[in-house]
Amino acid sequence: MTEAHTHTPALHVDNLECIRSDRLLFSGLSFHLTGGELLHLEGANGCGKTSLLRILCGLSPPAAGEILWFGKPTRKQRDRFHQELVYLGHHTGVKGELTPLENLTLASRLYRIRPDIDLEDALTQVGLGKHMDAPSRTLSAGQRQRIALARLLLQKATLWILDEPFTSLDVHGVDWVQTLLDAHLQQGGMVVLTSHQPVRTRCPVRKLRLGGKS
Repeated sequence: MTEAHTHTPALHVDNLECIRSDRLLFSGLSFHLTGGELLHLEGANGCGKTSLLRILCGLSPPAAGEILWFGKPTRKQRDRFHQELVYLGHHTGVKGELTPLENLTLASRLYRIRPDIDLEDALTQVGLGKHMDAPSRTLSAGQRQRIALARLLLQKATLWILDEPFTSLDVHGVDWVQTLLDAHLQQGGMVVLTSHQPVRTRCPVRKLRLGGKS
C-alpha cells in the first residue's frame, strides 16, 4: 500500500446520482474513505448497490456527481485509478472451460500482479490446491467463487470493490474472507462491499444504507 496510509480521504464520492431505465435509484450520495476503512453497503435488492459499485469502478457513468481519488476526478486519471483497485462483481467471471490455474494465469496477464505471489500458492490458500487442474465448470459454485477471490491475493491494489464476496461460501470460506479483509485493512487498504451478511473486522466498518424497494 502507498498513499492509503495517510489520513487524507483517498476516495471521495460527491453528490452522486444514479438513474437506471428512467428510474432514480439514488441522488445526493456523498461519502469518503481513508486507509484502513471498510464501507458496507446495505439495502434491499434493486436499491442500487451494484449500480453504485459499477459507477465507482468506472464501468457505468453517474447521472450526476463526481468521484475523486486523492483529490482528483477519477475520470481524469482512469489508468492510475484502475491500477489501484480490484473489482469482483456478483458474477465470478470464471471461465468454465479453463482450470483454476489457467483462470489465474489469464488474470495475471490482464491485471497488475504482486511480484511476490505464486499462482499455485494462491490457489492453495483459497482451498483449491487439489483442484487447480480440473475444469472450473466441474467445480461447485463455492469453489468457483474461491477462484475469483484468489485475485485478491494476486492483485496489488489499494481499493477493493466487492459485490457479495461471501456468496456460495461455506462457514470456513466466509471466515477466510473476513480474515483477508482484516489483513488488507490493517495494511492501509480500503474496501467497499455489498453483503447481506455481517462483516467482522478489527478495523473501522462504516455502513451506508441505500433506499429503494426489492
